[in-house]
Amino acid sequence: MNTFKLFKKTAWALIVTCLVCASQSHAKTLKLATISPEFLEWMQQLRTSTKQIEQVTDGRVKFRIYPGGAMGDDDTVLRKMRIGQLHGGVVAAGSLTRFFPDLQIYNLPLTFKSYDEVDYIRQRMDQRIVDGLRTGGIVSFHLTETGFAYLLSKDPVKSVEDVRKLKAWIPDGDPIAAELIKTFGVSPIPLSIPDVLPGLQTGIIDAVAVPPVVALSLQWHNHVDYMLDLPLIYVYSMLAMDSKSLRGINDEDLGLVRGLLDKVFKEVDADNRQDNKDAFQALVSQGIKVTKPGEDDLPAWEAIAKKSIEDLVGSGEISADIVSSLENHLSRHRKEGRADEVGAE
Repeated sequence: MNTFKLFKKTAWALIVTCLVCASQSHAKTLKLATISPEFLEWMQQLRTSTKQIEQVTDGRVKFRIYPGGAMGDDDTVLRKMRIGQLHGGVVAAGSLTRFFPDLQIYNLPLTFKSYDEVDYIRQRMDQRIVDGLRTGGIVSFHLTETGFAYLLSKDPVKSVEDVRKLKAWIPDGDPIAAELIKTFGVSPIPLSIPDVLPGLQTGIIDAVAVPPVVALSLQWHNHVDYMLDLPLIYVYSMLAMDSKSLRGINDEDLGLVRGLLDKVFKEVDADNRQDNKDAFQALVSQGIKVTKPGEDDLPAWEAIAKKSIEDLVGSGEISADIVSSLENHLSRHRKEGRADEVGAE
């Protein structure tokens, strides 16, 4: 072999090696965590989507997912995102208030009377939440419904007076839940998600307000006997990522990541609605007794909800501007004709 041919082969080998090394050096492994258990269907959907992303980016973008609270509850996940130990997490919207307080707009008590109203409002306001979070340094993807939260308790509840006898749990660091419970004249008992089950078992708390699908998946339903058929608040979640974690990913790959993750969470969003309805019926079939406030009791519930919203605005927890936008949209929609109300899922 002459010197020139040897030089060409050596040079080509060096070029290939450099290209491979360059590709590997720009590979990014994004670490995500969630408190949701591995066995949930949406977890499998997410894993399928992240594998697709790895394939279409030729391994330049990979994911490592920690389910089941392996990295802690939502607040712990966000803390680990801040120090770079994690890049993102699928968390309840309420845990992200420090980045954009107005995202609590969907969580206001007794705001929605039907899923039709939810869909109408979300079509008009989801993007405002996404934009607000981006300004706060969080990249979010398609918002995902968890469902309407119902009050589950060890003793029957129908009236506001009944609520005042409860030892009610609220998520740690959730100002909306705290304000609502305080308006009832009840001292809330804040606990992290992992502490709720032992709290129910030991009697520290005797009531939780969550979507039925959450009560089932976390086994809380085994420690309550009653469910109030009144959709208290609308709960949603999202995949939230620290915007800094996406630096170094080229625009084309970032577009693929955005497209595939938005797609999968849009599917999860649609699936979750039926899952929550099915979970409501599953609770009933497992012996949970359903109570319903009487017509005479409803005005008291609505007055409590109205006061808690006024107090939240007054304290600056949420802006008057976004509350006004929501109310205007709802008023316009209701004038056009109200859909069937939520209840008795």
